Amino acid sequence: MRPRTALLAIAAIVLVGGGGFAVTRKPSPPPKPAIQTVPVVAGTVATQDVPIYLRGIGTIIAYNTDIVRSQIQGQLTRIAFTEGQTVRAGDLLAEIDPRPYQAQLDQVTAARDRDQAQLVNAQANLDRYNQLAVKGDATPQLVDTQKAQVAQLQNAVKSDQALIEQAKVQLEYTRLTSPIPGITGVRQVDVGNVIHPTDPNGLVVVTQIEPISLIFTLPETDLPRIQQQMAKGQPLKVLAYSQDDTIKLDEGKVDLINNEILQTTGAVQIKAEFPNTAHRLWPGELVNARLLLETRHNGLTVPAGVVQQGQQGFFAYVIKPDDTVEQRTIRVAQTSNGRALIDSGLAANEQVVVDGQYKLQPGSHVTVLHGKAAQEAAAQSAAEISIP
Repeated sequence: MRPRTALLAIAAIVLVGGGGFAVTRKPSPPPKPAIQTVPVVAGTVATQDVPIYLRGIGTIIAYNTDIVRSQIQGQLTRIAFTEGQTVRAGDLLAEIDPRPYQAQLDQVTAARDRDQAQLVNAQANLDRYNQLAVKGDATPQLVDTQKAQVAQLQNAVKSDQALIEQAKVQLEYTRLTSPIPGITGVRQVDVGNVIHPTDPNGLVVVTQIEPISLIFTLPETDLPRIQQQMAKGQPLKVLAYSQDDTIKLDEGKVDLINNEILQTTGAVQIKAEFPNTAHRLWPGELVNARLLLETRHNGLTVPAGVVQQGQQGFFAYVIKPDDTVEQRTIRVAQTSNGRALIDSGLAANEQVVVDGQYKLQPGSHVTVLHGKAAQEAAAQSAAEISIP
């Protein structure tokens, strides 16, 4: 009986101890909730030399434009150019029937030869009269009369010579040549028609496009900065871009600043000259102009997507070392070719949010995406933002 009693006593002690343990054990604390992070695409504030541009819109104008008109009236017998042809100054464009003007030249030339022959005879008579007058065989009146005739014939020869020069000019006018180098336009007169000096459209328009000019406008507030740079004596560079701002058409330099500000718009007109050797600029074309004002060395730049617009102006999200973000007010100097130049608010090598800002607020935890994941996140972000 004693062994049985001992076992029962041990069992009772175990039960009492377990109950006491159950009563005295404290409940474990609930697990901490996981920190919610926002996936973002990040970039780094870089330092580089950044060109500072002033941007405007302008129109291409021909360096020279000339309407080729006839100086005389006549029948057009030959066209020596094709429409759209590149010509040089002095190249033949057309010919007018020269026969009437050649006949006129021959006529005045014959009249000069006749007067010259009479002058030679009159001069010989004057010489003989002078010899006779010395001997007393010719009166002074006869000598004076002969001198007057010689002078008259000399002036007649001069007049004939002038008429010859005039006739030569008229004959040269039968050849219509290009006064400037350029490109011919649409022909206005066909062979066989009579062309007149008073024809309003002339024969053809020749337009010089190499070099070529651009007139564009900038706000008058930019004028002091432009004048300051021009005072240094170096020509300011101007870049011409297509209307969609994707194709660089040519590179030129500032020719002049117009001598007055447009009162209606408060803008200043600037004229630039381009070599246009590739003929990518065309008269009447509307282009975007970029005037290179200066180059900022070691400027701070970020991808353009970093810059956000708020009620207080521009800001950016900066990623701190603890993977939280800080909203930082920034000042942007310019945005060009997908990069923004920062005047203030950021420091070199800081990490900033390039994409995913619409889910952020100051203090948010972020996860920086890389590679393909970053590309997919950027595409998804753009799609979500575009949904109205």
